[in-house]
Amino acid sequence: MNRRTFLKNVGAAMSVMAIPGCASGVVKTSNVDNGPKLNFIFFLVDDLGWADLGCYGSKFYETPNIDRLAAQGMKFTDAYADCPVCSPTRASIMSGKYSTRLNITNFDGLAGPSKKLKPPKTTGDLPLEELTIAEAMKQAGYTTYFAGKWHIGHEEKYHPQHQGFDINIAGHRAGQPGSYYYPYKHPVHTWSNVPGLEDGKPGEYLTNRLADESVKFLDTVGDKPFFLYHCFYSVHTPIEPRKDLAEKYKSKLEDMPKSQGPSYITVEGKKVRQVQDNPDYAAMVAAVDESIGRILSKVDQLGLGENTAIIFMSDNGGLFGVTSNLPLRAGKAWLYEGGIREPMIVKWPSVVKESSVCNQPVISTDFYPTILEMAGLKQRPSQHLDGVSLVPLLKGNGNGKLDREAIFWHYPHYHSLGNTPAGAVRSGDYKLIEFYEDFNVELYNLKDDIGEKNNLAEKMPQKVNELRDILHKWRKEVNAQMPTPNPGYKPK
Repeated sequence: MNRRTFLKNVGAAMSVMAIPGCASGVVKTSNVDNGPKLNFIFFLVDDLGWADLGCYGSKFYETPNIDRLAAQGMKFTDAYADCPVCSPTRASIMSGKYSTRLNITNFDGLAGPSKKLKPPKTTGDLPLEELTIAEAMKQAGYTTYFAGKWHIGHEEKYHPQHQGFDINIAGHRAGQPGSYYYPYKHPVHTWSNVPGLEDGKPGEYLTNRLADESVKFLDTVGDKPFFLYHCFYSVHTPIEPRKDLAEKYKSKLEDMPKSQGPSYITVEGKKVRQVQDNPDYAAMVAAVDESIGRILSKVDQLGLGENTAIIFMSDNGGLFGVTSNLPLRAGKAWLYEGGIREPMIVKWPSVVKESSVCNQPVISTDFYPTILEMAGLKQRPSQHLDGVSLVPLLKGNGNGKLDREAIFWHYPHYHSLGNTPAGAVRSGDYKLIEFYEDFNVELYNLKDDIGEKNNLAEKMPQKVNELRDILHKWRKEVNAQMPTPNPGYKPK
């Protein structure tokens, strides 16, 4: 019997521990002997930008249900994805480890193109030896449910049903659907055909269908605690909106005052959208919001609202040719803030103060230990090596300081969106980016310069050396695979 099977068999017998030190009036949502276990719903949106929600400042996209969630919980201003592309961030959430430690540093397990540098080999499979957060919750007696985009396993043996989820709806190898309309197939790229939804009807829209499935699951939970992980394929390409919502936003755009500036500027041959005025994308954001509203309404209808924690996050920054990430710089695939800073909300009834805001830097590895502590379960430090529980921030109205020196990123790949291989570190207000082609560095004070316009590297060499040393030490600790010189490179 291997370690994984042993842990699964033993897990059901594990006792549930209460959260120590709970203040009066908040213990009803903890796993105490005389109360129900806390349920969890985790919404992960694909490619949603930091500025794409009403509660984060969008004036064009409408997200009333997500805005309401923010009003009921805590909004994080400085929350980060583990990587500027999707698969690594998803692995970090499941494992509690930096994806670099797992050698999952790009989507689909692709090394990607070689240019001046040759990127290292990577994997697209979350190792079965990792005890996922779903497995930890299952061992504690939770029913575990997954719907939507998985994208961290090429073969079926790496899919959600083998990584701790009792139920897997539509999770497979692909990072995008063949189509957002039934039968969710692509005429050529069959690898992107969404499985398990073959009983749909013509005209059915994927975002709606996945919400239907999650609502149906909630109708079955009864008194048993559950961990529901709803991973939207939206708002990833293809930009294929629901037609009624697209028409709504086309009309809204026509009624709006004309922008004073261009919709796009061109940066190194890439279109960078300056204004959120894309009605098709707005419609896809609206469909996500509508689905979240439906699922949360079902929770309330079943009387589970006061004992269900809600987590909301995006896996990487917005696609900057499709949406505007301003005031953040760049977008998906880049280690500038537009590629890694995400909208994040946590609702924990009777514990998290409504409409609270946290400005502390947090990262996707933190969800694993946070969920365990919220549930009153023991920590697993040998598993979630790189995560820190956010419970002190959640209980402290967003105030306090987490016990870590810095947070890190490593993306040693080229991407069609124009980035070059790089790594980054944030410590306090300062962030350093190191570009691997020439090891040039850029330094920014994010408190004063969220748009990363003022490179302080020449003015602050001591801070550069300090952060560079921290970054290099971390890369060695996690055995980061580095790109190497490409002997066949011919500069233009």
